[in-house]
Amino acid sequence: MRIPLDRQSSTPLYQQLVAFLQAQIEAGAIPPDTRLPASRELAGSLGISRLTVTNAYAELEALGLVVSRAGSGTYVAYPLVPPPDTNGQMEGHWPLWQEDLRYRMYPPTQNDFRQRRQENQNPTLISFRDGLGSVNLFALDEFRKTMQMVLRRDGAAALGYGDYTSGGYPGLREVIAHILSNQGIPTHADHVLITSGSQQAISLVARLLLQRGDTVLVESPTYGAGLDLFRSLGARVVGVPMDEEGMLMDKLETALRTTHPRLIYTIPTFQNPTGRCMCTPRRREMIALANHYNVPILEDDFVGDLRYEGRAQPALKALDGNGTVIYVNTFSKVLVPGLRIGYLVADGPVYDQLLIHKWLNDQSTSELLQRALEAYITVGRYQAHLRRVCQVYRARRDGMLAALQRYMPEGTTWSRPQGGLFIWLQLPQQMAAADLLPLAQAQGVTFAPGAFYFPDEDGFDYIRLNFTTQTPERIETGIKRLAKAIREQMTRIGN
Repeated sequence: MRIPLDRQSSTPLYQQLVAFLQAQIEAGAIPPDTRLPASRELAGSLGISRLTVTNAYAELEALGLVVSRAGSGTYVAYPLVPPPDTNGQMEGHWPLWQEDLRYRMYPPTQNDFRQRRQENQNPTLISFRDGLGSVNLFALDEFRKTMQMVLRRDGAAALGYGDYTSGGYPGLREVIAHILSNQGIPTHADHVLITSGSQQAISLVARLLLQRGDTVLVESPTYGAGLDLFRSLGARVVGVPMDEEGMLMDKLETALRTTHPRLIYTIPTFQNPTGRCMCTPRRREMIALANHYNVPILEDDFVGDLRYEGRAQPALKALDGNGTVIYVNTFSKVLVPGLRIGYLVADGPVYDQLLIHKWLNDQSTSELLQRALEAYITVGRYQAHLRRVCQVYRARRDGMLAALQRYMPEGTTWSRPQGGLFIWLQLPQQMAAADLLPLAQAQGVTFAPGAFYFPDEDGFDYIRLNFTTQTPERIETGIKRLAKAIREQMTRIGN
């Protein structure tokens, strides 16, 4: 334990030790049933007498904070009553710079974090909230064997930083380039930069291209964490309206002409949160407008591979002939979220600058995971896994759509996405998702409120439902619970 003791203070050392341990125990930083260091061990590490530690432990035991177990040691006691929730009750006691931080984050994001903490403590909830794919479809045993093979084959080389000056493990960059080429995005491994998930890729681009006060154009609604990333950099976020075929190009041109943005951020394929796809003519028009107004496009293709029906649309990057588009993708949604391996594709001087920003950010993505993924994901195996995942997700999407049709009350509408992870649902008239959420949680189901995805104060009557993470049986049960909560709320507001 690193315990700050002031030997110049008039307060005895044992009392300082008591005060520190008491504060840590009462705050929950040292959980109940934690074994404290033996008195001889702690005295030696702090450079104090063993008697000082013994006296401190005796005082803590008298306060009911620790218990002694003969032959075993001193343990933190379980509290007689649960500790009070002090969240937000220390206002006025923190330094002013800390108090200022309370008001930096967009309110829907603060609410989202608070709700997630509460939900994580209730494992019985059926959650349609997360932006993830199912972890249960990943071939865990095969990947474990691949990891072991890589460690045997590469030894210590797999445990280092790797060559962070080259954009990532060369073999993995080659595989990614081959996968993209098969999907109609011609590129070379030298233009691929491995990142720690697509979130880091978006962050690298934003930090390179944006300064405080710059404008970013986004679809309205769009990826919530992207909105907050741009806001955290001091950027002004301007939403461009959408219809069923994506961002409206006349509205985009007006925004380009009037706001002089530094970046266009778009999710053209199975958009988050709406699940919509931008039609090909608009994709071509967006690139033409970006070139005319000299604005880069950041294309987030996080679930572009997860198509269940309909005709595939070309990525913006596939239509880009002069380096206007920076392309971002991830393995987190198709394979498994915990890999945290994403990548970006960029052409020209911007790539070199992004490579430097990557090094400044975290130097490199896990070399071991990169090598294991390269060994695991051949082009053929990736396509086979993708087909299996799409088959399962399509069945789950269809199951949720059928359940919505069976159980939702009149006035509720929803999308029918051709791919991706989400169904975008609009609640009956005058109903707010924020008011519905506690009722839904009481029924045993949760969702993502729509306000989190809008760049302005809008979307109060929308919710996002993830259909990929739950089994068909749990989807059926969850939608039935959600419908019951909606009817309860309709009764409350007099619908």
